[in-house]
Amino acid sequence: MNAIVRPLTAQDLPGLLAVQRACYGDGYIESAAVYARRLACPAQCSVVLERAGQLCAYLAAYDALAGKVTPLHGDFEAANPPDTLYLHDLAVLPALAGQGLARALLAPLWRGAVARGLTRSALVAVQGSQGYWERHGYAVHTLRDAVQRQRLAAYGEGAVYMLRTLG
Repeated sequence: MNAIVRPLTAQDLPGLLAVQRACYGDGYIESAAVYARRLACPAQCSVVLERAGQLCAYLAAYDALAGKVTPLHGDFEAANPPDTLYLHDLAVLPALAGQGLARALLAPLWRGAVARGLTRSALVAVQGSQGYWERHGYAVHTLRDAVQRQRLAAYGEGAVYMLRTLG
């Protein structure tokens, strides 16, 4: 595969935005300013995948609490102590789909989360991706808190909150 997975930096934001534009409709595009604020969160552990110096994929993630949904266009909210690796956004250039790039991003984050003592991973599945995440061990989880259900609803019809046990 000849790819490098490394932490996301501020210098990666133009490449991240290019991947985001290639993958999502306008409703899911999040700005460089939003990602810059997320990078400042001490709980963030976002990564990118590069091939031949080009950013091809990214995974925006941070240590959080189970049952909390990050708002679309919202900041990462550090938890003390966290119990869950929250995967906010995973995107791979469409031309490179099916080559294992998503797995190359996910595996080291799952291992790192376990090493930090986290027991779960969570995400919001959008745009018909629920089946993809189920194949990676995630299951739909009903949110009890009304505020969190509102945050989930902002992701649009068919969005579901999902959890996976780590370790």
